[in-house]
Amino acid sequence: MPASLAAPAVTPSDLVWRVIGLLNLYRLLVPLLLVIMQALSGSAWRLVPLHPQLLVGTCVAYFTAALLLIIARRLEWSSLRIVALVNASVDALAIAFILYAAGGAASGLGILLVLPVFALTVLADRRDAFLIAAVAAIAVLAQQVFSALTDATPATDYVTAGLIGLALFATSLVTWPVAVRLRESDALVRRRELDLANLAQLSQYIVQHLRESILVIDGQDRIRLINESAADILSDENAYPDALIGEASPRLMFLLESWRNGAVQGAPESPMDPTFVAADGTRVIRPHFAALGSSSPGPVVIFLEDTSILAEKVQQSKLAALGRLSASIAHEIRNPVGAMSHAGQLLAESPSLTGDDRRLTEIIRTNASRVSAIIDNVQRLSRREPARLEYLTLSAWTEEFQAEFCATMQLPRVRLAVAGSADLEVRADPDQLRQIVWNLCENALRHAVHDDPAKAIELRYGRMSTNARPFLEVGDRGEGVKPELAERIFEPFFSSGRGGTGLGLFLARELAQANGATLLYEPRAGGGSVFRLVFADRRRWDAR
Repeated sequence: MPASLAAPAVTPSDLVWRVIGLLNLYRLLVPLLLVIMQALSGSAWRLVPLHPQLLVGTCVAYFTAALLLIIARRLEWSSLRIVALVNASVDALAIAFILYAAGGAASGLGILLVLPVFALTVLADRRDAFLIAAVAAIAVLAQQVFSALTDATPATDYVTAGLIGLALFATSLVTWPVAVRLRESDALVRRRELDLANLAQLSQYIVQHLRESILVIDGQDRIRLINESAADILSDENAYPDALIGEASPRLMFLLESWRNGAVQGAPESPMDPTFVAADGTRVIRPHFAALGSSSPGPVVIFLEDTSILAEKVQQSKLAALGRLSASIAHEIRNPVGAMSHAGQLLAESPSLTGDDRRLTEIIRTNASRVSAIIDNVQRLSRREPARLEYLTLSAWTEEFQAEFCATMQLPRVRLAVAGSADLEVRADPDQLRQIVWNLCENALRHAVHDDPAKAIELRYGRMSTNARPFLEVGDRGEGVKPELAERIFEPFFSSGRGGTGLGLFLARELAQANGATLLYEPRAGGGSVFRLVFADRRRWDAR
Protein backbone atom coordinates (compact mmCIF):
# COMPACT_ATOMS: atom_id res chain seq x y z
CA MET A 1 0.00 0.00 0.00
CA PRO A 2 1.42 3.43 -0.85
CA ALA A 3 2.57 5.60 1.99
CA SER A 4 0.15 8.29 0.97
CA LEU A 5 -2.73 5.95 1.78
CA ALA A 6 -1.27 4.63 5.01
CA ALA A 7 -0.80 8.13 6.44
CA PRO A 8 -3.66 10.55 6.14
CA ALA A 9 -3.20 14.26 5.80
CA VAL A 10 -1.56 15.90 8.80
CA THR A 11 -4.20 18.62 9.11
CA PRO A 12 -7.96 17.94 9.09
CA SER A 13 -9.66 18.32 5.72
CA ASP A 14 -13.19 19.30 4.80
CA LEU A 15 -14.15 15.60 4.80
CA VAL A 16 -12.96 15.30 8.41
CA TRP A 17 -15.04 18.25 9.56
CA ARG A 18 -18.11 17.00 7.72
CA VAL A 19 -17.85 13.62 9.48
CA ILE A 20 -17.17 15.29 12.84
CA GLY A 21 -20.16 17.55 12.28
CA LEU A 22 -22.48 14.58 11.74
CA LEU A 23 -20.98 12.85 14.77
CA ASN A 24 -21.59 15.92 16.93
CA LEU A 25 -25.22 15.93 15.79
CA TYR A 26 -25.41 12.29 16.90
CA ARG A 27 -23.93 13.25 20.30
CA LEU A 28 -26.56 15.93 20.75
CA LEU A 29 -29.48 13.62 19.85
CA VAL A 30 -28.50 10.54 21.89
CA PRO A 31 -28.59 12.19 25.37
CA LEU A 32 -31.86 13.93 24.56
CA LEU A 33 -33.42 10.67 23.39
CA LEU A 34 -32.27 8.76 26.48
CA VAL A 35 -33.64 11.41 28.85
CA ILE A 36 -36.96 11.40 27.02
CA MET A 37 -37.13 7.59 27.15
CA GLN A 38 -36.45 7.67 30.88
CA ALA A 39 -39.23 10.20 31.41
CA LEU A 40 -41.84 8.11 29.55
CA SER A 41 -44.31 6.29 31.76
CA GLY A 42 -46.50 3.42 30.72
CA SER A 43 -44.74 3.01 27.39
CA ALA A 44 -42.92 0.08 25.86
CA TRP A 45 -40.09 2.45 25.00
CA ARG A 46 -39.52 3.56 28.58
CA LEU A 47 -35.95 3.19 29.84
CA VAL A 48 -35.61 2.02 33.46
CA PRO A 49 -31.98 2.48 34.53
CA LEU A 50 -30.38 1.15 37.72
CA HIS A 51 -28.91 4.58 38.44
CA PRO A 52 -31.32 7.21 37.10
CA GLN A 53 -29.49 10.22 38.48
CA LEU A 54 -26.17 9.00 37.06
CA LEU A 55 -27.82 8.45 33.67
CA VAL A 56 -29.24 11.97 33.61
CA GLY A 57 -25.93 13.47 34.78
CA THR A 58 -24.00 11.49 32.13
CA CYS A 59 -26.43 12.58 29.39
CA VAL A 60 -26.02 16.21 30.44
CA ALA A 61 -22.21 15.83 30.42
CA TYR A 62 -22.29 14.09 27.01
CA PHE A 63 -24.50 16.85 25.58
CA THR A 64 -22.16 19.51 27.00
CA ALA A 65 -19.12 17.70 25.60
CA ALA A 66 -20.77 17.70 22.17
CA LEU A 67 -21.26 21.45 22.39
CA LEU A 68 -17.64 21.95 23.45
CA LEU A 69 -16.43 19.83 20.54
CA ILE A 70 -18.52 21.93 18.16
CA ILE A 71 -16.88 25.07 19.57
CA ALA A 72 -13.43 23.42 19.46
CA ARG A 73 -13.82 23.00 15.71
CA ARG A 74 -12.84 26.66 15.38
CA LEU A 75 -9.45 25.92 16.93
CA GLU A 76 -6.36 25.23 14.87
CA TRP A 77 -5.91 21.45 15.14
CA SER A 78 -2.38 20.50 14.18
CA SER A 79 -3.02 16.79 13.64
CA LEU A 80 -5.86 14.62 12.37
CA ARG A 81 -4.75 11.88 14.77
CA ILE A 82 -5.39 14.13 17.77
CA VAL A 83 -8.86 15.00 16.48
CA ALA A 84 -9.77 11.31 16.04
CA LEU A 85 -8.43 10.16 19.41
CA VAL A 86 -10.03 13.02 21.36
CA ASN A 87 -13.43 12.32 19.81
CA ALA A 88 -13.05 8.56 20.36
CA SER A 89 -12.15 9.06 24.04
CA VAL A 90 -15.18 11.29 24.65
CA ASP A 91 -17.56 8.75 23.06
CA ALA A 92 -16.06 5.72 24.82
CA LEU A 93 -16.11 7.36 28.26
CA ALA A 94 -19.63 8.83 27.95
CA ILE A 95 -21.28 5.70 26.57
CA ALA A 96 -19.49 3.51 29.13
CA PHE A 97 -21.08 5.56 31.96
CA ILE A 98 -24.45 5.37 30.17
CA LEU A 99 -24.12 1.57 30.00
CA TYR A 100 -23.26 1.34 33.68
CA ALA A 101 -26.14 3.61 34.68
CA ALA A 102 -28.56 1.59 32.51
CA GLY A 103 -27.55 -1.72 34.09
CA GLY A 104 -24.61 -2.97 32.05
CA ALA A 105 -24.22 -4.63 28.66
CA ALA A 106 -27.55 -6.36 29.02
CA SER A 107 -29.32 -3.00 28.54
CA GLY A 108 -28.45 -3.16 24.84
CA LEU A 109 -27.13 0.41 24.80
CA GLY A 110 -23.67 -0.77 23.83
CA ILE A 111 -24.85 -0.52 20.24
CA LEU A 112 -24.48 3.27 20.63
CA LEU A 113 -20.71 2.89 20.19
CA VAL A 114 -20.97 1.37 16.70
CA LEU A 115 -21.68 4.65 14.88
CA PRO A 116 -18.83 6.62 16.55
CA VAL A 117 -16.37 3.79 15.83
CA PHE A 118 -17.55 3.64 12.22
CA ALA A 119 -17.25 7.42 11.74
CA LEU A 120 -13.83 7.75 13.41
CA THR A 121 -12.46 4.76 11.46
CA VAL A 122 -13.14 6.73 8.29
CA LEU A 123 -10.80 9.45 9.57
CA ALA A 124 -7.97 7.35 11.01
CA ASP A 125 -5.26 5.18 9.49
CA ARG A 126 -5.27 1.39 10.00
CA ARG A 127 -3.37 1.42 13.30
CA ASP A 128 -5.48 4.16 14.86
CA ALA A 129 -8.69 2.59 13.52
CA PHE A 130 -8.03 -0.57 15.57
CA LEU A 131 -6.87 1.55 18.51
CA ILE A 132 -10.22 3.39 18.47
CA ALA A 133 -12.11 0.04 18.36
CA ALA A 134 -9.94 -1.28 21.22
CA VAL A 135 -10.59 1.80 23.37
CA ALA A 136 -14.34 1.42 22.85
CA ALA A 137 -14.24 -2.34 23.59
CA ILE A 138 -12.14 -1.81 26.75
CA ALA A 139 -14.60 0.87 27.91
CA VAL A 140 -17.50 -1.60 27.53
CA LEU A 141 -15.61 -4.37 29.34
CA ALA A 142 -14.43 -2.02 32.13
CA GLN A 143 -17.94 -0.79 32.88
CA GLN A 144 -19.16 -4.39 32.91
CA VAL A 145 -16.49 -5.38 35.46
CA PHE A 146 -17.38 -2.39 37.64
CA SER A 147 -21.09 -3.16 37.26
CA ALA A 148 -20.50 -6.78 38.35
CA LEU A 149 -18.61 -5.61 41.43
CA THR A 150 -21.20 -3.02 42.51
CA ASP A 151 -24.51 -4.31 41.21
CA ALA A 152 -23.88 -8.08 41.02
CA THR A 153 -24.88 -8.43 37.39
CA PRO A 154 -25.08 -11.96 35.95
CA ALA A 155 -21.97 -13.57 34.40
CA THR A 156 -23.75 -13.86 31.07
CA ASP A 157 -23.40 -10.09 30.69
CA TYR A 158 -19.67 -10.64 30.17
CA VAL A 159 -20.55 -12.60 27.04
CA THR A 160 -22.72 -9.71 25.84
CA ALA A 161 -19.90 -7.24 26.53
CA GLY A 162 -17.50 -9.46 24.59
CA LEU A 163 -19.87 -9.67 21.65
CA ILE A 164 -20.16 -5.87 21.63
CA GLY A 165 -16.36 -5.62 21.59
CA LEU A 166 -16.17 -8.07 18.66
CA ALA A 167 -18.85 -6.06 16.83
CA LEU A 168 -16.78 -2.91 17.30
CA PHE A 169 -13.63 -4.58 15.91
CA ALA A 170 -15.65 -6.01 13.01
CA THR A 171 -17.03 -2.53 12.26
CA SER A 172 -13.52 -1.12 12.17
CA LEU A 173 -12.27 -3.97 9.95
CA VAL A 174 -15.12 -3.71 7.47
CA THR A 175 -15.04 0.08 7.37
CA TRP A 176 -11.31 0.35 6.68
CA PRO A 177 -11.41 -0.44 2.88
CA VAL A 178 -14.31 1.96 2.47
CA ALA A 179 -12.41 4.60 4.43
CA VAL A 180 -9.34 4.17 2.23
CA ARG A 181 -11.37 4.65 -0.94
CA LEU A 182 -13.22 7.61 0.58
CA ARG A 183 -9.95 9.31 1.56
CA GLU A 184 -8.54 8.69 -1.90
CA SER A 185 -11.57 10.37 -3.44
CA ASP A 186 -11.35 13.25 -0.98
CA ALA A 187 -7.64 13.74 -1.69
CA LEU A 188 -8.34 13.71 -5.43
CA VAL A 189 -11.10 16.28 -4.99
CA ARG A 190 -8.81 18.49 -2.92
CA ARG A 191 -6.09 18.29 -5.57
CA ARG A 192 -8.59 19.15 -8.29
CA GLU A 193 -9.95 22.05 -6.23
CA LEU A 194 -6.42 23.30 -5.65
CA ASP A 195 -5.61 22.99 -9.36
CA LEU A 196 -8.80 24.83 -10.29
CA ALA A 197 -8.11 27.55 -7.72
CA ASN A 198 -4.55 27.96 -9.01
CA LEU A 199 -5.81 28.02 -12.58
CA ALA A 200 -8.45 30.62 -11.69
CA GLN A 201 -5.84 32.76 -9.93
CA LEU A 202 -3.50 32.42 -12.88
CA SER A 203 -6.24 33.35 -15.33
CA GLN A 204 -7.25 36.32 -13.18
CA TYR A 205 -3.63 37.45 -12.95
CA ILE A 206 -3.10 37.13 -16.70
CA VAL A 207 -6.31 39.01 -17.51
CA GLN A 208 -5.63 41.78 -14.99
CA HIS A 209 -2.06 42.34 -16.18
CA LEU A 210 -2.70 42.18 -19.90
CA ARG A 211 -2.00 45.42 -21.69
CA GLU A 212 -5.08 44.68 -23.78
CA SER A 213 -8.37 45.85 -22.27
CA ILE A 214 -10.79 42.94 -21.73
CA LEU A 215 -14.18 42.53 -20.11
CA VAL A 216 -16.72 39.69 -20.07
CA ILE A 217 -20.47 40.37 -20.24
CA ASP A 218 -23.09 37.76 -19.30
CA GLY A 219 -26.45 37.22 -20.97
CA GLN A 220 -28.09 39.83 -18.70
CA ASP A 221 -25.56 42.46 -19.85
CA ARG A 222 -23.76 42.53 -16.50
CA ILE A 223 -19.99 42.76 -16.19
CA ARG A 224 -18.59 39.47 -14.90
CA LEU A 225 -14.87 40.10 -15.42
CA ILE A 226 -12.97 43.28 -16.18
CA ASN A 227 -9.29 44.12 -15.99
CA GLU A 228 -7.74 47.37 -14.83
CA SER A 229 -7.10 48.65 -18.34
CA ALA A 230 -10.75 48.23 -19.37
CA ALA A 231 -11.98 49.75 -16.10
CA ASP A 232 -9.79 52.78 -16.76
CA ILE A 233 -11.35 53.19 -20.21
CA LEU A 234 -14.94 52.87 -18.98
CA SER A 235 -14.39 54.75 -15.68
CA ASP A 236 -13.63 52.93 -12.42
CA GLU A 237 -16.75 54.40 -10.78
CA ASN A 238 -19.21 52.70 -13.15
CA ALA A 239 -17.29 49.69 -14.51
CA TYR A 240 -16.99 46.94 -11.90
CA PRO A 241 -18.08 43.29 -11.61
CA ASP A 242 -21.87 42.86 -11.55
CA ALA A 243 -22.48 46.38 -12.92
CA LEU A 244 -24.71 46.82 -15.96
CA ILE A 245 -22.71 47.59 -19.09
CA GLY A 246 -25.39 50.05 -20.17
CA GLU A 247 -24.73 52.13 -17.05
CA ALA A 248 -20.96 51.97 -17.52
CA SER A 249 -21.08 52.95 -21.20
CA PRO A 250 -24.36 53.45 -23.09
CA ARG A 251 -22.47 53.75 -26.38
CA LEU A 252 -20.73 50.40 -25.82
CA MET A 253 -24.11 48.85 -24.99
CA PHE A 254 -25.47 50.15 -28.30
CA LEU A 255 -22.52 48.70 -30.20
CA LEU A 256 -22.97 45.36 -28.39
CA GLU A 257 -26.66 45.20 -29.31
CA SER A 258 -25.85 46.11 -32.92
CA TRP A 259 -23.30 43.31 -33.05
CA ARG A 260 -25.75 40.82 -31.52
CA ASN A 261 -28.49 41.76 -33.98
CA GLY A 262 -26.12 41.29 -36.90
CA ALA A 263 -24.90 37.95 -35.53
CA VAL A 264 -28.48 36.65 -35.14
CA GLN A 265 -29.24 37.53 -38.75
CA GLY A 266 -26.18 35.58 -39.85
CA ALA A 267 -24.39 38.54 -41.38
CA PRO A 268 -22.67 40.63 -38.72
CA GLU A 269 -22.66 44.25 -39.70
CA SER A 270 -20.82 47.01 -37.92
CA PRO A 271 -22.40 50.39 -37.27
CA MET A 272 -21.22 53.27 -39.42
CA ASP A 273 -18.86 54.39 -36.66
CA PRO A 274 -18.13 51.38 -34.40
CA THR A 275 -16.16 53.41 -31.85
CA PHE A 276 -16.78 55.33 -28.65
CA VAL A 277 -14.88 57.87 -26.60
CA ALA A 278 -13.23 56.73 -23.36
CA ALA A 279 -14.44 58.09 -20.05
CA ASP A 280 -11.49 60.48 -19.84
CA GLY A 281 -12.55 62.06 -23.14
CA THR A 282 -9.08 61.74 -24.65
CA ARG A 283 -9.13 58.35 -26.41
CA VAL A 284 -11.18 56.81 -29.18
CA ILE A 285 -11.92 53.12 -28.46
CA ARG A 286 -12.91 50.43 -30.94
CA PRO A 287 -14.57 47.34 -29.37
CA HIS A 288 -14.27 43.79 -30.74
CA PHE A 289 -16.82 41.17 -29.67
CA ALA A 290 -16.53 37.38 -29.36
CA ALA A 291 -19.37 35.12 -28.18
CA LEU A 292 -18.84 32.54 -25.42
CA GLY A 293 -21.06 29.52 -26.01
CA SER A 294 -24.04 29.12 -28.28
CA SER A 295 -26.84 30.58 -26.12
CA SER A 296 -28.52 33.77 -27.28
CA PRO A 297 -28.10 36.19 -25.71
CA GLY A 298 -25.08 34.67 -24.05
CA PRO A 299 -21.78 35.70 -22.48
CA VAL A 300 -19.57 37.89 -24.66
CA VAL A 301 -15.88 38.74 -24.44
CA ILE A 302 -15.18 42.36 -25.41
CA PHE A 303 -11.72 43.54 -26.40
CA LEU A 304 -11.32 47.32 -26.24
CA GLU A 305 -8.75 48.63 -28.70
CA ASP A 306 -7.29 52.08 -28.16
CA THR A 307 -7.18 53.43 -31.71
CA SER A 308 -4.74 56.15 -30.69
CA ILE A 309 -2.07 53.52 -29.99
CA LEU A 310 -2.46 52.01 -33.44
CA ALA A 311 -2.61 55.46 -35.02
CA GLU A 312 0.54 56.43 -33.15
CA LYS A 313 2.40 53.41 -34.52
CA VAL A 314 1.24 54.20 -38.04
CA GLN A 315 2.25 57.82 -37.63
CA GLN A 316 5.65 56.87 -36.27
CA SER A 317 6.18 54.68 -39.30
CA LYS A 318 5.18 57.53 -41.58
CA LEU A 319 7.36 59.91 -39.65
CA ALA A 320 10.38 57.65 -40.07
CA ALA A 321 9.75 57.49 -43.81
CA LEU A 322 9.41 61.27 -43.94
CA GLY A 323 12.67 61.67 -42.07
CA ARG A 324 14.53 59.52 -44.58
CA LEU A 325 12.94 61.41 -47.43
CA SER A 326 13.50 64.92 -46.11
CA ALA A 327 17.22 65.12 -46.88
CA SER A 328 16.76 64.25 -50.53
CA ILE A 329 13.77 66.62 -50.76
CA ALA A 330 15.85 69.50 -49.43
CA HIS A 331 18.67 68.98 -51.90
CA GLU A 332 16.85 67.69 -54.94
CA ILE A 333 13.67 69.79 -54.91
CA ARG A 334 14.38 73.05 -53.12
CA ASN A 335 16.86 74.41 -55.66
CA PRO A 336 14.73 73.68 -58.78
CA VAL A 337 11.65 75.05 -57.07
CA GLY A 338 13.53 78.18 -56.06
CA ALA A 339 14.74 78.63 -59.62
CA MET A 340 11.23 78.28 -61.02
CA SER A 341 9.85 80.73 -58.48
CA HIS A 342 12.57 83.26 -59.26
CA ALA A 343 12.02 82.85 -63.01
CA GLY A 344 8.30 83.38 -62.51
CA GLN A 345 8.95 86.60 -60.62
CA LEU A 346 11.29 87.90 -63.35
CA LEU A 347 8.81 86.94 -66.03
CA ALA A 348 6.03 88.76 -64.19
CA GLU A 349 8.07 91.98 -64.32
CA SER A 350 8.09 91.96 -68.13
CA PRO A 351 6.01 94.94 -69.47
CA SER A 352 4.88 93.00 -72.54
CA LEU A 353 2.89 90.33 -70.65
CA THR A 354 -0.82 90.13 -71.20
CA GLY A 355 -3.32 89.60 -68.41
CA ASP A 356 -3.55 85.86 -69.11
CA ASP A 357 0.23 85.53 -69.02
CA ARG A 358 0.39 87.33 -65.71
CA ARG A 359 -2.23 84.91 -64.40
CA LEU A 360 0.00 82.00 -65.42
CA THR A 361 3.03 83.51 -63.68
CA GLU A 362 0.90 83.95 -60.55
CA ILE A 363 0.03 80.25 -60.68
CA ILE A 364 3.75 79.41 -60.98
CA ARG A 365 4.66 81.53 -57.96
CA THR A 366 1.74 80.26 -55.85
CA ASN A 367 2.50 76.58 -56.42
CA ALA A 368 6.23 77.13 -56.01
CA SER A 369 5.52 78.71 -52.63
CA ARG A 370 3.29 75.77 -51.73
CA VAL A 371 6.02 73.26 -52.59
CA SER A 372 8.50 75.29 -50.54
CA ALA A 373 6.09 75.22 -47.60
CA ILE A 374 5.82 71.44 -47.87
CA ILE A 375 9.60 71.15 -47.84
CA ASP A 376 9.86 73.42 -44.80
CA ASN A 377 7.25 71.42 -42.88
CA VAL A 378 8.87 68.10 -43.69
CA GLN A 379 12.30 69.34 -42.67
CA ARG A 380 10.94 70.85 -39.48
CA LEU A 381 9.22 67.57 -38.68
CA SER A 382 12.29 65.44 -39.37
CA ARG A 383 14.65 67.50 -37.23
CA ARG A 384 12.15 68.08 -34.43
CA GLU A 385 13.91 68.39 -31.11
CA PRO A 386 12.57 66.98 -27.81
CA ALA A 387 10.08 69.22 -26.06
CA ARG A 388 11.45 71.62 -23.46
CA LEU A 389 8.59 71.48 -20.98
CA GLU A 390 7.81 74.51 -18.84
CA TYR A 391 4.98 75.51 -16.53
CA LEU A 392 2.65 77.91 -18.35
CA THR A 393 -0.37 79.84 -17.13
CA LEU A 394 -2.95 79.59 -19.91
CA SER A 395 -4.57 82.94 -19.17
CA ALA A 396 -1.32 84.83 -19.75
CA TRP A 397 -0.20 82.61 -22.62
CA THR A 398 -3.48 82.91 -24.58
CA GLU A 399 -3.55 86.69 -24.14
CA GLU A 400 -0.03 86.95 -25.56
CA PHE A 401 -0.89 84.57 -28.40
CA GLN A 402 -4.03 86.53 -29.25
CA ALA A 403 -2.06 89.76 -29.58
CA GLU A 404 0.64 88.17 -31.76
CA PHE A 405 -1.74 86.24 -34.04
CA CYS A 406 -4.07 89.20 -34.64
CA ALA A 407 -1.14 91.54 -35.32
CA THR A 408 0.44 89.09 -37.79
CA MET A 409 -2.81 88.31 -39.60
CA GLN A 410 -3.99 91.95 -39.40
CA LEU A 411 -7.19 91.00 -37.61
CA PRO A 412 -9.14 92.90 -34.95
CA ARG A 413 -8.74 91.18 -31.60
CA VAL A 414 -12.47 90.49 -31.49
CA ARG A 415 -11.97 88.07 -34.41
CA LEU A 416 -10.01 85.80 -32.03
CA ALA A 417 -12.14 85.53 -28.90
CA VAL A 418 -10.46 84.13 -25.77
CA ALA A 419 -12.38 82.65 -22.82
CA GLY A 420 -11.52 80.41 -19.89
CA SER A 421 -10.98 79.99 -16.17
CA ALA A 422 -8.14 81.92 -14.57
CA ASP A 423 -5.00 80.47 -12.95
CA LEU A 424 -4.99 77.26 -15.00
CA GLU A 425 -1.44 75.94 -15.26
CA VAL A 426 -0.13 73.40 -17.78
CA ARG A 427 3.22 71.92 -18.65
CA ALA A 428 4.31 72.31 -22.27
CA ASP A 429 7.01 73.61 -24.60
CA PRO A 430 5.94 77.22 -25.28
CA ASP A 431 7.37 77.26 -28.83
CA GLN A 432 5.74 73.98 -29.81
CA LEU A 433 2.46 74.96 -28.15
CA ARG A 434 2.50 78.19 -30.15
CA GLN A 435 3.08 76.24 -33.37
CA ILE A 436 0.18 73.86 -32.60
CA VAL A 437 -2.34 76.59 -31.81
CA TRP A 438 -1.11 78.78 -34.67
CA ASN A 439 -1.76 75.96 -37.16
CA LEU A 440 -5.25 75.40 -35.73
CA CYS A 441 -6.15 79.09 -35.79
CA GLU A 442 -4.74 79.53 -39.29
CA ASN A 443 -6.83 76.59 -40.52
CA ALA A 444 -9.94 78.07 -38.91
CA LEU A 445 -9.20 81.44 -40.49
CA ARG A 446 -8.67 79.89 -43.94
CA HIS A 447 -11.52 77.36 -44.00
CA ALA A 448 -14.20 78.76 -41.65
CA VAL A 449 -13.88 82.45 -40.88
CA HIS A 450 -12.54 83.79 -44.21
CA ASP A 451 -13.20 87.52 -44.51
CA ASP A 452 -16.62 87.41 -42.90
CA PRO A 453 -16.54 90.05 -40.10
CA ALA A 454 -19.48 88.33 -38.40
CA LYS A 455 -17.46 85.17 -37.75
CA ALA A 456 -14.71 84.75 -35.19
CA ILE A 457 -12.25 82.11 -34.02
CA GLU A 458 -12.84 81.00 -30.43
CA LEU A 459 -9.89 80.10 -28.21
CA ARG A 460 -11.14 78.55 -24.97
CA TYR A 461 -9.41 76.80 -22.08
CA GLY A 462 -10.56 75.02 -18.92
CA ARG A 463 -10.78 71.58 -17.34
CA MET A 464 -12.43 68.44 -18.66
CA SER A 465 -15.63 67.62 -16.78
CA THR A 466 -14.83 63.89 -16.75
CA ASN A 467 -11.30 63.87 -15.34
CA ALA A 468 -10.36 67.51 -14.59
CA ARG A 469 -7.48 67.44 -17.10
CA PRO A 470 -6.70 70.92 -18.52
CA PHE A 471 -7.53 71.60 -22.16
CA LEU A 472 -7.14 74.33 -24.76
CA GLU A 473 -9.45 74.28 -27.76
CA VAL A 474 -9.93 76.18 -31.01
CA GLY A 475 -13.51 76.40 -32.27
CA ASP A 476 -15.22 77.90 -35.28
CA ARG A 477 -18.63 78.10 -36.92
CA GLY A 478 -17.62 77.00 -40.38
CA GLU A 479 -18.86 74.07 -42.43
CA GLY A 480 -16.98 71.55 -40.28
CA VAL A 481 -15.38 68.32 -41.43
CA LYS A 482 -17.35 65.66 -43.25
CA PRO A 483 -17.91 62.59 -41.01
CA GLU A 484 -16.21 60.26 -43.49
CA LEU A 485 -13.08 62.45 -43.43
CA ALA A 486 -12.88 62.98 -39.66
CA GLU A 487 -10.51 60.05 -39.12
CA ARG A 488 -8.16 61.12 -41.92
CA ILE A 489 -7.58 64.80 -41.27
CA PHE A 490 -4.53 64.06 -39.10
CA GLU A 491 -2.85 61.94 -41.78
CA PRO A 492 0.23 63.44 -43.45
CA PHE A 493 -0.40 65.02 -46.88
CA PHE A 494 -4.15 64.59 -46.53
CA SER A 495 -6.05 67.54 -47.96
CA SER A 496 -9.76 68.17 -48.34
CA GLY A 497 -9.13 69.95 -51.61
CA ARG A 498 -9.31 73.47 -50.22
CA GLY A 499 -5.61 74.25 -50.35
CA GLY A 500 -2.89 73.69 -47.79
CA THR A 501 0.01 71.27 -47.65
CA GLY A 502 -1.78 68.50 -45.75
CA LEU A 503 0.88 68.55 -43.02
CA GLY A 504 -0.42 71.17 -40.59
CA LEU A 505 -2.72 68.96 -38.52
CA PHE A 506 -0.34 66.02 -38.72
CA LEU A 507 2.50 68.18 -37.40
CA ALA A 508 0.21 69.64 -34.70
CA ARG A 509 -0.74 66.19 -33.39
CA GLU A 510 2.90 65.04 -33.45
CA LEU A 511 3.95 68.08 -31.43
CA ALA A 512 1.06 67.49 -29.01
CA GLN A 513 2.21 63.93 -28.38
CA ALA A 514 5.77 65.17 -27.79
CA ASN A 515 4.33 67.35 -25.01
CA GLY A 516 2.37 64.50 -23.42
CA ALA A 517 -0.90 65.94 -24.70
CA THR A 518 -3.63 64.68 -27.06
CA LEU A 519 -5.11 66.58 -29.99
CA LEU A 520 -8.69 65.61 -30.81
CA TYR A 521 -11.29 66.75 -33.30
CA GLU A 522 -15.04 66.74 -32.76
CA PRO A 523 -17.92 68.32 -34.67
CA ARG A 524 -19.37 71.33 -32.91
CA ALA A 525 -22.99 71.40 -31.82
CA GLY A 526 -24.84 73.81 -34.07
CA GLY A 527 -22.24 73.56 -36.85
CA GLY A 528 -18.50 74.06 -37.05
CA SER A 529 -15.43 72.34 -35.65
CA VAL A 530 -13.61 72.03 -32.35
CA PHE A 531 -9.96 71.01 -32.11
CA ARG A 532 -9.21 70.23 -28.47
CA LEU A 533 -5.72 69.91 -27.00
CA VAL A 534 -5.94 67.88 -23.77
CA PHE A 535 -2.84 68.27 -21.61
CA ALA A 536 -1.27 65.65 -19.35
CA ASP A 537 -2.67 65.32 -15.85
CA ARG A 538 -0.60 67.42 -13.46
CA ARG A 539 -0.65 64.64 -10.89
CA ARG A 540 1.57 62.65 -13.27
CA TRP A 541 4.18 65.41 -13.35
CA ASP A 542 4.26 65.66 -9.55
CA ALA A 543 4.77 61.90 -9.26
CA ARG A 544 7.97 62.07 -11.30
